[in-house]
Amino acid sequence: MHSGDRSPRQARLAKKTMQVVLLRVGIDSGCGGLQGPLFADGSFEFVPIPDEFEGRGVCSKTYGTTLGRHGRVLLDYFPERRRKKYQNHSIHDDPEFETFTYGDPTSPKRSLQKLKKGDLLVFYAGLEPWPLGGESGLHIVGYFEVLMAGVASDLSEHELKKSFRLNFHVRHKQVLDRQKKELVLIKGGVGSRLLKKAALISAVGMNRAGRSLKVLSPEARTVFGDFSGHVSIERSPPRWVKEEFVEKGATFVRNLE
Repeated sequence: MHSGDRSPRQARLAKKTMQVVLLRVGIDSGCGGLQGPLFADGSFEFVPIPDEFEGRGVCSKTYGTTLGRHGRVLLDYFPERRRKKYQNHSIHDDPEFETFTYGDPTSPKRSLQKLKKGDLLVFYAGLEPWPLGGESGLHIVGYFEVLMAGVASDLSEHELKKSFRLNFHVRHKQVLDRQKKELVLIKGGVGSRLLKKAALISAVGMNRAGRSLKVLSPEARTVFGDFSGHVSIERSPPRWVKEEFVEKGATFVRNLE
């Protein structure tokens, strides 16, 4: 059969379709006890989750010593009552936006190994107005133009050191040794970035029990679709954008500041 004789379906399959996936990251009320700070001009600070490896942490970076983009140590954004607890607490700085890597060994993130070069991994996080407080929301904070993805045990030692040396799960040997068979790693390439200004994508919804929760806002659904009705993005697995919204979603994200 000549290429011109292919059916429309075969033609679609032959043409690689880009994928876009939304993933929640960063500290939140359930993991760390706060939302990241959102400033009046729309800029923000990305605050990583606590490092709880083996219950005590392994990273030398702490909330009390790690300086954010706005000239303050990350500890300054914690409520006063939590500062003593977290002053010397290690941070789990993943994703990292210096060499653009992300890793996760848990089953909800296994699907991320399907990402291919040219796909878009979009990170969103909980943010709250700072310093006065106010209503929190879920905001896009950055993204990777995916260069590669895979399971750590399938990658050579050379590739791990070359592409993922700064990733939390790789640079700490005891972590890598424990997680290597389950650890999914994603590398971002040219164009990947941590945004300067956050983009709100949530609204307040309600679950079946009547409890309020964060859902994808009506405006964001026109960009990313509704994930087949699964619009809760408060604590969710990766949300894969359906094909008919991929181009629109990617264009929206890449045009953010």
